[in-house]
Amino acid sequence: MNAVQIDQLKQQFPLIETLQTYQETFWFTPHRYPLKEALEKVGLTAKDVSEAEARLARFAPYLAKVFPETQAQQGKIESDIVEIAHMQQALSSAKQVQLNGTFWLKKDSHLPISGSIKARGGIYEVLTHAEKLAMQAGLLKPEDDYSKLDQDSFRAFFSKYQIAVGSTGNLGLSIGIMSAKLGFRVTVHMSADARQWKKDKLRSLGVNVVEYASDYGVAVEEGRKAAEQDPHCFFIDDENSTTLFLGYAVAGIRLKQQFEQKQIKVDAEHPLFVYLPCGVGGGPGGVSFGLKLAFGEHVHCIFAEPTHSPCMLLGVHTGLHDQISVNDIGIDNVTAADGLAVGRASGFVGRAMQQLIDGYYTIHDERLYELIALLNQTENIQLEPSAIAGMMGPYYVQTSPDYLALHQFTAEQLQQANHVIWATGGGMVPPDEMQKYLSHFQYK
Repeated sequence: MNAVQIDQLKQQFPLIETLQTYQETFWFTPHRYPLKEALEKVGLTAKDVSEAEARLARFAPYLAKVFPETQAQQGKIESDIVEIAHMQQALSSAKQVQLNGTFWLKKDSHLPISGSIKARGGIYEVLTHAEKLAMQAGLLKPEDDYSKLDQDSFRAFFSKYQIAVGSTGNLGLSIGIMSAKLGFRVTVHMSADARQWKKDKLRSLGVNVVEYASDYGVAVEEGRKAAEQDPHCFFIDDENSTTLFLGYAVAGIRLKQQFEQKQIKVDAEHPLFVYLPCGVGGGPGGVSFGLKLAFGEHVHCIFAEPTHSPCMLLGVHTGLHDQISVNDIGIDNVTAADGLAVGRASGFVGRAMQQLIDGYYTIHDERLYELIALLNQTENIQLEPSAIAGMMGPYYVQTSPDYLALHQFTAEQLQQANHVIWATGGGMVPPDEMQKYLSHFQYK
């Protein structure tokens, strides 16, 4: 985009100037859309999500066998949800406003196998591809005990094929770990902001890591090009994959089950707010789709992005989606929240989900570090920077009169609401790295 086009955009969308100056901001979708029509725009259905859940169930015996950490849940890749009342009190005190409702932390940060939300979509897509190949070769049937995949004969079969992905870190980690375990040859194209320990972990598993001096967009583009040269290479496309999206969407079914077990109500008088860190958009988009199918109009999803990488907010607000990058408006896309360091949002997710997401807000890196320290101090839970971006969501919801008026929320509803902060990563961060995160705010 040239300077004239940017000036025209700024006149049409004054919020762009706020983004250009790296200010924290909250923008909510100014309309309410009928749920049925909004869900239809996604192009996927509840049946698709149920089939994804069934596929994960078929693979559960295999996962329980090869990843001992999943045995307690019989091979299910799922995380706890815990109340964080002390953190809620600390935030209320820090912001000098009483934050009502009940605060929960959804600990996808500590999912088994790869320690981040990417264990949902990334692992699911690898399993889907493996199942397809094995069935086409006559080696596997849906009624089989999938634990038989843990054999040298299957690893030899999968070694004929390659899987590739572009990643800022966590998606590459989940896909690399799962693919290598099955026997695939794997290449992960890593952007400049990917943490060294993640690259080291992948290489220790025999994964081919290709590093780039540029950002996520370049890593994906180059990875896609390289994969096209090999007919036996399957490229996992974080920007456009409906398979990844469905893997994330299963989280809606799972959260509903957890709420039922805890006897937590979600209805008109007990609204549910869910806050999701957003990078390219596949993870939060898929989870939100699953949540909307599970809880209907009573769940309200809000995305959180770094002030230096507000790609989804920019794309949805302007209606340009993947046709505009944060770099186009002079934003540097450099953030401590490496998992969210994405300059251009998924066009698929932005267009499919725009009527199902309530709003978007941006958050400074320094505030991320502050929140990491506060959560550790109050709840003894450790997260990486990108994973805690959703923590400011309840504050924006409860202090935005226009948003509350649009949805006609009453004081009583807010008092009875549940707020789920979706923690997306940190479970595999080495202790010395985590200590750097925790000490950053204290000694800044």
